[in-house]
Amino acid sequence: MSEFDRGIALTARGGGRYEGELGEGWRIGGGVNGGLLLAFAGHALSLAAGPHRDPVSVSGYYLSASVPGPATVDTEIVRRGGSLTTGTAVLRQDGEERLRVLATYGDLDAFEGEVRTTAQPPVMPPPEQCIGVEHAPKEMIAEAALLERFDLRLDPAAVGWALGQPSKEGRIQGWFRLADGRDADPLSLLLVADALPPVTFDLGLPGWAPTVELTVHVRCRPAAGWLRVVHATRNLAGGYFEEDAEVWDADGRLVAQSRQLARAPR
Repeated sequence: MSEFDRGIALTARGGGRYEGELGEGWRIGGGVNGGLLLAFAGHALSLAAGPHRDPVSVSGYYLSASVPGPATVDTEIVRRGGSLTTGTAVLRQDGEERLRVLATYGDLDAFEGEVRTTAQPPVMPPPEQCIGVEHAPKEMIAEAALLERFDLRLDPAAVGWALGQPSKEGRIQGWFRLADGRDADPLSLLLVADALPPVTFDLGLPGWAPTVELTVHVRCRPAAGWLRVVHATRNLAGGYFEEDAEVWDADGRLVAQSRQLARAPR
């Protein structure tokens, strides 16, 4: 079993409740990565949604910081339709609500038809010419254990911040796959959308950027192989910024898009 599958593993307790364990290996700073939390709660909804097991649109509101340890997810199916199912999920630890999710699920294999898009995948050097996690400072790894779960190769043109020379363009991009070789699927895309360093690093603002809200749209089932991921922001104001992400698969398809609102590092 992949580390990701273990990280979102759940046991059904009846009445729409699921129990699991948030692992230490998914920690960043003092809490658990927001993308992993969305996938954890999203997995519960996938189990509860019946034939519609693929996340299509998932929105999570982060109410308090999650920490490694036991967690429960209570799900409620709001509506079952012919092609989509909508439900809610609440992730709790020690009786305290950490994350509330509203999501729509479907069958991505049934999403066929003409594609009209002006979106283009990012142009980057091949993975072997990009900057891997092994080059990250040891102190950064110590504060972000989840980086060891990733095979992340950042575009050299987007890592000036690591040398004290941020571009100030608000853009970070790179290649991504899980370190243990597990191929991406719709649930793991919820993690990938929040996997790169905060885009505020490229604005010259290092530090933890807690997520307030994260919405992920899954557009199709990803092909096996490397993913290309782009994070960008156009506006930081009042201590908060938006972070838009695109995830492209090995076949050059836009497989997921996301937007989150996060607090700027202090």
